[in-house]
Formats: sequence, structure tokens, C-alpha cells
Amino acid sequence: MDADVIVVGAGLAGLVATAELAGAGKKVLLLDQEPETGLGGQAFWSFGGLFLVNSPEQRRMGVRDSVDLALQDWLGTAAFDRAVDDPAGEDFWARQWATAYVDFAHSEKRAWLHGLGVRWFPVVGWAERGGGLADGHGNSVPRFHIVWGTGPGLLAPFVRQVREAAARGLVELRFRHRVDGLSITDGVVDGVHGAVLEPSSAARGTASSRTEVGEFALRAQAVVVTSGGIGGNHDLVRASWPSRLGTAPKKMISGVPEHVDGRMLGIAEEAGGRVVNRDRMWHYTEGVRNWNPIWARHGIRILAGPSSMWFDAKGRRFPAPCFPGFDTLATLKAITASGHDHSWFVLTQKIIEKEFALSGSEQNPDLTNKDLRQLLARVRQRTAPAPVEAFKEHGADFVVADTLPELVAGMNKLTDEPLIDLAELEGQIVARDREIENPFTKDLQLTAVHGARRYRGDRLVRTAAPHKILDPENGPLIAVQLHVLTRKTLGGLQTDLSGRVLRADTTPFPGLYAAGEVAGFGGGGVHGYASLEGTFLGGCLFSGRQAGRAVALGL
Repeated sequence: MDADVIVVGAGLAGLVATAELAGAGKKVLLLDQEPETGLGGQAFWSFGGLFLVNSPEQRRMGVRDSVDLALQDWLGTAAFDRAVDDPAGEDFWARQWATAYVDFAHSEKRAWLHGLGVRWFPVVGWAERGGGLADGHGNSVPRFHIVWGTGPGLLAPFVRQVREAAARGLVELRFRHRVDGLSITDGVVDGVHGAVLEPSSAARGTASSRTEVGEFALRAQAVVVTSGGIGGNHDLVRASWPSRLGTAPKKMISGVPEHVDGRMLGIAEEAGGRVVNRDRMWHYTEGVRNWNPIWARHGIRILAGPSSMWFDAKGRRFPAPCFPGFDTLATLKAITASGHDHSWFVLTQKIIEKEFALSGSEQNPDLTNKDLRQLLARVRQRTAPAPVEAFKEHGADFVVADTLPELVAGMNKLTDEPLIDLAELEGQIVARDREIENPFTKDLQLTAVHGARRYRGDRLVRTAAPHKILDPENGPLIAVQLHVLTRKTLGGLQTDLSGRVLRADTTPFPGLYAAGEVAGFGGGGVHGYASLEGTFLGGCLFSGRQAGRAVALGL
């Protein structure tokens, strides 16, 4: 044997599993096809949001949460319906992972991370609010805890543990090692084989060479696959696209680099692993093209507060629950039903100043760099954050104008043919503005805005005071063309609660484990049909820890 365990994929789930294994004294080979600059995978680019339940941060903000409320929200959002009570069902293990994860988010998660040095921004965000019934989709209360240091800050303790274990000889990092197959002896996975790629100095996230300079074959007592999802492979995304979400957009932008291609998912399935829920996925509807791209088709998600008016490509306002930050997949379905691939935000300067944030560590230098002075300036200033202003100035999807006719003219210039009718758009905005006269309204979006401002965190940093969009004092007017942004795979390799990959007959595949997105973040689909946000990084943490500890105990 070349090691006790081989871990394939050096993203967050792989780092967590490796840290757990090394902590138990196991020798680990950590392989990744990308150069060392890519250590940490997609977590490095993330905003660093984590789903926690009944945390001190919530309580300080006046939020009352409980494990029962969180599980109600999770199950109402997941809508598990694929033979949940049948061990052969696609949702059998996913449902068990969901219960275990919510309990983890309520109990050990924060204390474990805090003990590793992780800290959080004190204002808890309220993402994916749902907008339906109490037992339906969405978070009933704010649960989005932003790591102080964003994605890099969350990665840091696990990178440190792995580096320290490498210095002790327990971990060997092998970059530019692309796994092409699993080795199986007498029905047991006992290694991997593949190609050694030429050295690369490609910057993190950029394309690296695929030139092969050698081959390798490695053996171990167990293999843990933590290779991520399919979001960078648009062909595979379209092939898996479910009819319930309409027709897949012809044009999409990418929230992940091209190397997030799903190769290991196919390799593990070909070897005998069971892939379930492959038609479940999570793509954002508020994507804008990055004016300063790092990877091909690079898009950034706008994390919008609840006030921007949202219109389809022809300028028709979306109904509830298709408001910013409320129900992502309902809005995605509404966009595909419109017959066009894009939609529009229409807002004011006052709204963009208070409500726009951009997802990603590189778009939030104050939080990422732990710069308290810069962060306080963001909260107090009367302009949008610098990265947002940069997009407003340079982004191809932003239109800024003093009057609505000028705004509509600019919007129509961004499409192949003029789709927005000035009179129709103006009528909808005027109708909305008339509702501002009173603190009560029949407009459900304005009702939601008033409700959001009752939460201290939203009133402080996230939700602008209600105002008339067409009042020049609140201008200039801003329109943002929004694109579908590929991001997360919600299905994957089915695993039991130990992270053991199951075969088609639902028995464990000896020697093979999986964690992170390739496993649907646990069980082949812990999120079910939809996500509550803050659960992707947390899913990597939990499933990586579960698999790492289970393998260590089993060897």
C-alpha cells in the first residue's frame, strides 16, 4: 500500500476529511488535478456563509431559532418524495443526512469551528426567505452566518492542519494528478490510477494545461472521493436539466471554473457506485457577467436585498414568491417559462447603496481581509460598496439613467431586439410607487420589505427604507440584466451516514467513500429539490468530517 487512504480532490471536503484522517494517525495521499495554487477548491471563492441554528449571533440579533423550526424549514424546502422510507429509495439516505445535518448545525458545528479559530460577522443574514407557507420552502428566520475572512477564512484552519500533517509525514500532497479510474480487487476499491499532468503556474481559477507527462497507479485501504460537482460543464448541466424547471437556457454563465466538470462522478458510477437525484440542481437567477473575469464565462451572483423590482425579459413583473432573495428555483422556473434566458432588476441608487452585495471572497475585500475599518466604512457610507460601484461602472449588464425613458432605451440596447415597452414598464412601477404612501399595502413585495425592516440586521445593513422608485431624489435609476448562473449539484453518489458509497443494490461499496458536492453533500442529495443557503460549505464540512472519521475508525 502507498498509504492508508487516498483522498481525491483538495477542496474543502477533501481537506476536512484529510485533516480528520491525519488527526487519527492515518497516512493520506491527497490528489488533485489542478496546480497547488488551487488548494481549497471552490470554497476559496465563496462568500463564507454558514447555516447555524440558535447561535449566539442569532440571539444577539433578537432571533429565536430552534432545531425543530430549522428541520421544518429544511424538510419543507427539500420536499423529499423518492421512496423516503425504502432503503432502496433515492431519498432514503438523503432524508437521514438532512436530520443529522440540522442537528449538527444546532449542536457541534459552531463550537467545533470556533475551536479551530473560525469567527463570524455579527449580523446574521436572511437568505432564501421562501415567501410561501410556514411549512413550505425557505428560512423562517435569519441563519446565514458570514465567516470573518469569508471562504479563505473558513479554509485556513483545515489548510493549516493538512500542511502540519504533511510536515509530520502523515499527508502527501500530489497536485497535477488526474484520476482516470478506480482500482478494484475482489470487489473492493483499493486504489486509483490516472495521468500526471505537466507542471502549471496557472493562477487559481484559471484554466490549466491538460498535457500528460506520465502515469500513476496508487493503492490504499480506502479511497475518499471529494471532487465536487458539474457546474463548470454546461453540457452536463443541460443533460441533467429537469423538465420541471422548463427548458435549460441556451446562454448561461458560470459561477465555478471549468475544471468543476463532474469527471469523478462518472468514474465512480462506472466503477459501480450508485448516482441518484442527478436531476436536482441549484443555479442562481441573479448572475451578472464579471467585467474582470478569472475563468471562462465567469459570472458573479448579486446578493440582493428585498426591494428591487424584478421583471422578465419583456418587462413583466414577476409575482410572489419571485422576489430578490426569496425563492431561487421558483424564479428560475418563471424565467425559463418566459421564453427568454435573462431577466431584469430595476432599482434606485438608494437601493443599490443599502441592498447590493456580490457573492465571492474577491468581491468583499473588507470581510475577506478582516479589515474592520473598511467594513465600518461600508456600513456607514452613502455609496454602494466599491466592488458594486465597479460593476455599476464597468459591468456590461448595468444600465444607469436619470429618467425612465433613458433607462428603457439602455435596456433595449442590451438585447438583440427591443423587448421592453416603456409604457408597460412605467405603469407597473407607478402602481408600485402609489403603495408607498402608507406603511401597509396589498403589494406582497412591499409587505415583505416592511417585514424585513422589523429584523434589526436587515434594517441596519440590508434593507433600504421604502421609497418611490421614480422620485428623482432617490436616483439615478438602475437596471441590471440578470443571467442564469450555474453553481451547485444537489444529487450525486449515494452514501450512508458514514460516507460509504452504495452500489446499485444499495449495499456499501467496500473501500469507497465520498463527501461534499460529488455526494450531493451527503446521501446523494441532502438538500432534496432546493437549498436553504449557507448549507453548501456546511455540507462539505459535515460530510467530509463524517467520512474522514468513519474511514479512520474502520481501518
